[in-house]
Amino acid sequence: MKSLYMRIVLTTIAVMMLSSVLAFVAANIFYQYELKPVNDSKVTHVAENIKHFYENNPAQERESYLQNIGTLGYQIYVVDPRGSGTFYGGEFRSQELSPSIIRQVQQGEVYHGIKHFPSKAFITGFFDNTLVNTIGVPLQDGTETYALFVRPNVDMLFGELHIFLAVIVVLIVLLSIVLVVVSTRYIVKPITKLTEATRLISQGTYYLKLNVNRKDEIGRLASHFSQMAKGLEQLEAMRQEFVSNVSHEIQSPLSSIQGFSQTLQSGEVSEEERKHYLSVIESEARRMSQMSRQLLMLASLDKEGEALEKTSFNVADQIKEVLMTTEWSWREKELALNLQLPEVMITADQKLLHQVWVNLMTNSVKFTPEGGTISIRLHQDEQNCYVDFTDTGIGISGENLPHIFNRFYKADKARSRREGETGSGLGLAITHKIIRMHGGTITVESQEGEGTIFHITLPIQ
Repeated sequence: MKSLYMRIVLTTIAVMMLSSVLAFVAANIFYQYELKPVNDSKVTHVAENIKHFYENNPAQERESYLQNIGTLGYQIYVVDPRGSGTFYGGEFRSQELSPSIIRQVQQGEVYHGIKHFPSKAFITGFFDNTLVNTIGVPLQDGTETYALFVRPNVDMLFGELHIFLAVIVVLIVLLSIVLVVVSTRYIVKPITKLTEATRLISQGTYYLKLNVNRKDEIGRLASHFSQMAKGLEQLEAMRQEFVSNVSHEIQSPLSSIQGFSQTLQSGEVSEEERKHYLSVIESEARRMSQMSRQLLMLASLDKEGEALEKTSFNVADQIKEVLMTTEWSWREKELALNLQLPEVMITADQKLLHQVWVNLMTNSVKFTPEGGTISIRLHQDEQNCYVDFTDTGIGISGENLPHIFNRFYKADKARSRREGETGSGLGLAITHKIIRMHGGTITVESQEGEGTIFHITLPIQ
């Protein structure tokens, strides 16, 4: 199988050869239909001038005149009434001429051999050095009529030019081939680099530096390829981190369940300890169940993409419903609610947005200390619906703030462990994904120890 380099070189050479042949054919056709009649007319004019000078000058000067005309670049053939002919200038390649043509000229007709010279493929009549390819005019010498046949001596006029043009053509072809070979190497080199980079990526090597400093399509391709490789590298890092986080999050409750189960099986525990251990096992099992549901939801959202089941509904009613279902959690911590929920109708996936409000409310309750306040403000304009969740909780540090929507990210893992939190670090990732699917945005403002505000923007339609 030929390489791309050889394909380009051979294709370019083939195109050069084909274009040369087509150009020659086109030039020949142009000569046959456009230039040949013009050339016939010019040579006819020359023949008439020779005739005029010959007939209007003394007889002793005519012979030398014809010889001089021949040396100046014309081929001349003069036939007397008895059929005897004399050549002046260069020799004809073919001296065959029909006697009937000679008789017609001697009878006063003009012979247009150039104009009526038969066309042949790849041969232009301009260079065909034959007696037939001439202009014939009657020549009066006293009482006798001669036949004068004239054509330009192309070999004499263009002999050196032919060699010069041939050298130029050969040099053009050779230099073109050399330049094609060199320039194609320059074109193909970055593609070779891209091929090697593709092979490395298929083997799992994502850190690549192509060093292709070009502004054309290949340069843009290399730039986009580098960006793709960088994205794959980040994706691979995220995948490994995701697997590591999932393994860690699963391993922790499994270890707890295994440890407490073994303790219960020993039989050396009091009734109170037994109930406590069973409570922990139930809590860890619930945690694993919640995490598995959230992982399935994330996988479903990643797979379905834009597959939203949109309906029109009142956002305020939906948020109030969420407050009712989570009432036990915020009443248990004696949290105050500050609500501004006017009626706002939007078209969206009601089931997914319900999950958004549940995640945000649960998050606010979880990180707001007893006696704190949670504020929910809803408003709209002509195009968008705006929801703000504000709490007076522990806040988020500036270091952690940019990462809170990452999967499995927890701002303070040690605190969560101490306080027995069962969060998986997936709630805000799911919230961010759902809002993005709806074409909306979610941003966060927070200062450590002063609370957090989530700003959600959703298109109404």
